Amino acid sequence: MSPITPALFEFLTELSENNRREWFNLHKSRYHADVLDPAVELVSQLVKPLERLAPMLVASPKRHGGSVMRIYKDTRFSKDKTPYKTSVGISLRHEADGTIHAPGIYLHLNPDESFLGVGCWRPERTALAAIRASIVEQPQSWKRAIASKRFCAHYELSGDSLKTAPRGIARDHPLIQDLRRIDFIGVSPLKPSEICAAEFISQLEIQIKAARPMMTFLCDALNVPY
Repeated sequence: MSPITPALFEFLTELSENNRREWFNLHKSRYHADVLDPAVELVSQLVKPLERLAPMLVASPKRHGGSVMRIYKDTRFSKDKTPYKTSVGISLRHEADGTIHAPGIYLHLNPDESFLGVGCWRPERTALAAIRASIVEQPQSWKRAIASKRFCAHYELSGDSLKTAPRGIARDHPLIQDLRRIDFIGVSPLKPSEICAAEFISQLEIQIKAARPMMTFLCDALNVPY
């Protein structure tokens, strides 16, 4: 059974309408019972499947400092001073680099837009250069990775791109659209009804398996295992 219930989305909807510390503190027990604890349990149920499907990704089922990201926002450099995120982020990060910028899997739970994301979001400069170099050197491998039937059945490439060609790459390169990318991610939209369904864990296993071609290419480019 999926540990996620409609109560998670109901809480997030109410939080978006009452994004104040006073309201959150009054409803903190609901947050723990309906949001945080189910999200941690979801990560716990992914530990065994990941050992088989993607052993280099870490599923850490902890309330604090694990795969479930903090709900508290860092507002120091933001114009939006509301204190809480109105979504739940679950990040399954690569053991070689425990940042959100390394190849990994990210689950975003939000009443209006939920999705599963795979790949590299905003890789740092050296990693970005290595990925682009691998695409230039192995264009057929890259095309096979993103055009495989399994991958395309679940994901669409997404993320931001440069407006012009990267330095050192011709503007008319056959793969210029991909070489302009600054995010190398595949995204699969999810409905709350899917997330709350009994077979959701099994669905995630299928989707994680389908991400293997792209994840393997990115990890090979960065010389880390997958």
